[in-house]
Amino acid sequence: MKVNEIIKSIEEGVYDPHIFKAVFLAGGPGSGKSYVATSNLLKGTGLKIVNSDDIFEHKMDKLGLDYEDSDVIYSDKGQATRNKAKELTTKKEQMYLDGRLGLIIDGTGRDLNKITQAKEKLVQMGYSCMMLFVNTSLDIAQQRNIDRPGRTLKSVEVEKMWRAVQDNMMKFQQLFGADKFQVVDNSGSLEDPDRAENFKVVTKNIDAFVNRPPKNRHAKAWIKDQKNKKNTLSQQK
Repeated sequence: MKVNEIIKSIEEGVYDPHIFKAVFLAGGPGSGKSYVATSNLLKGTGLKIVNSDDIFEHKMDKLGLDYEDSDVIYSDKGQATRNKAKELTTKKEQMYLDGRLGLIIDGTGRDLNKITQAKEKLVQMGYSCMMLFVNTSLDIAQQRNIDRPGRTLKSVEVEKMWRAVQDNMMKFQQLFGADKFQVVDNSGSLEDPDRAENFKVVTKNIDAFVNRPPKNRHAKAWIKDQKNKKNTLSQQK
C-alpha cells in the first residue's frame, strides 16, 4: 500500500468496522502461515499486514539481488537492505496505528516476550487481540524445507525452530485466552474433510472477532474524539 493510500485509510479509519483489531500470526518453518492467512482465513478482512519480508523482497528485486540466496542475504548490501526494510515497516506500522487500523502481525512465534510486549502495547491503545497459530508436523516442516527453492535450512535448524514454536503454543493460549487463540492444521490438503472443517470453524471465529464493535474504553474514547473532530471540520467548511 502506497503512502497516500495509507493516509486515506487513516482518515476514513474511524468508520472502518475492523479498527482496533489485531491478529497475530504464529507458525514454525514450513507452516505456510502467511499463505494460509492471506489467501484463505484472513482474506477480505481489510486488516493491514505488518511484515518486513515483503518490502525486503521488493527492494532486493529493484537492486537486482537474489533474496533467496543466503550468501546474498547476509552480504553487506543484503543486510543493509534488510535493515532498511525493517525501518520502513516500522514507519508503515506506526501510520496504521495512528489511524487505529486493523492489523495482521506476521511472525514465527519463537519469541514469546516480543509478542507479549507487542500485545500489551496494542491493548493499552484500545486494541482487541487474537492469535492464529498455523501448525504442521515436524516431518512436513522438514519436507517443505527440502522442497523450498533457494533458502533451504539445515534440518537441525528446522527442528530447533519448530520445537521453539511448539513449546510456546500453550503459553500463547494463556496469553490470548482460549476464545482468541485459533489453531489450524496446515499439514495436509483441503481435500481432507477434518482439515476443511477446521478451516471453516476458524474462519467463522475470525470473522466474528474482526467484525465485533470495539468495547475497550480507550477505543470508544478515541472513536468519539475522532468523530467530534470530523463533525467540527465539516461544520467549518
